[in-house]
Amino acid sequence: MQDANSPNSRPGVPRYQAWNGIALFRNGFRPFFLASGLSAFVFMVAWIAMLEGALSLDRVYDSIQWHAHEMIFGTLTAAVAGFLLTAIPNWTGRLPLQGWPLIGLTVLWLAGRIAMVAGTAASPLIVALVDNAFLFALLAVVVREIVAGRNWRNLPVVTALGLLAAANIISHLEALGEIGTYGFGARMGISVIAALIALIGGRIIPSFTGNWLAKQDGVHRRPSAFGKFDVVTIIVTIISLGAWTGFPEQSVTGGALFVAGVANMVRIARWQGYHTVREPLVWSLHLGYLWLPVGLILLGLSHVSEDVPANAGIHALTAGAMGGMILAVMTRATLGHTGRALMADKATLFIYGFAFLAALTRVAASLAPELYAPLLILAGGSWCAAFGLFSIRYGTILLSR
Repeated sequence: MQDANSPNSRPGVPRYQAWNGIALFRNGFRPFFLASGLSAFVFMVAWIAMLEGALSLDRVYDSIQWHAHEMIFGTLTAAVAGFLLTAIPNWTGRLPLQGWPLIGLTVLWLAGRIAMVAGTAASPLIVALVDNAFLFALLAVVVREIVAGRNWRNLPVVTALGLLAAANIISHLEALGEIGTYGFGARMGISVIAALIALIGGRIIPSFTGNWLAKQDGVHRRPSAFGKFDVVTIIVTIISLGAWTGFPEQSVTGGALFVAGVANMVRIARWQGYHTVREPLVWSLHLGYLWLPVGLILLGLSHVSEDVPANAGIHALTAGAMGGMILAVMTRATLGHTGRALMADKATLFIYGFAFLAALTRVAASLAPELYAPLLILAGGSWCAAFGLFSIRYGTILLSR
């Protein structure tokens, strides 16, 4: 989420229009951050129940497909929507989406989640159409705002949203048996969000870090400025993720992923994150981003070692980079955009701690099959603790004026 002095923000952003309705729909981040937190908790509880045989849903998707789809196109897209609906006014200087239009967009997201639970109780085509409506509506809003504001530098966001919507369509077609590319849609969705983390995270993390370091006595190092190395790293990352999406078994894909992982590891080291240990709202961003190179490296190593399954890299990207980054962004943005002090309380520290433990144990479960069951339980429980605590602690803020 953009602070006022973020690289992509503009001075003189218009104030919000008067809204006398429910506070939840006063700002774009409010309903979608809450939806992301609650759905992450609920979907994980449901997934654990499915694994234990305590829950079975009447749906077209099998359990694994449903779990992957709802985490990617439910939880993560809600977080992306909350970020974009609040960041874009900073980029364009236009009035933010709020009130009834925001309610309508939220209803579309919720309808998609209900449709995915309804499964075969409804026409599979209707399920697909209802679920895809949200991403296409969000895409239309983003296109309108960027074009109207002539904010051409952020057109890559439009491309990313278009690819995310395409990935969702492919996922539905795979589940319906219309195409035989099992897992392509999920890989594409993961790749798009990972690329967004590399692109946007690479802007906001050095900015927030530099701003904080500038206020500290005795710290003279600053994050390296965005330059050619960052551009090359982003390009290599996008190419490697694209190769993994389309050709996950090719050896050249493994090499590209490993190179991208190393490049991102060097990139994050250039941001001076180790100087921010006293500021959780900053180091949490670095910690979340760190899982991106870890995931890419693990995916690369899975091509040369049987001891490193691809599942370890996938969960480093999803539970680690995506879970960690959205919590770091949502906590910081919620505080900042509701006029509260940018200060992490004990609950926020526990949120970050549980999120890291969830990612660490989920990746470890894939790497240590003899401990798979207990580590998986610990990972699921930690994930629920992180997002459940976020929903309680920050839900009260998101619901209040």
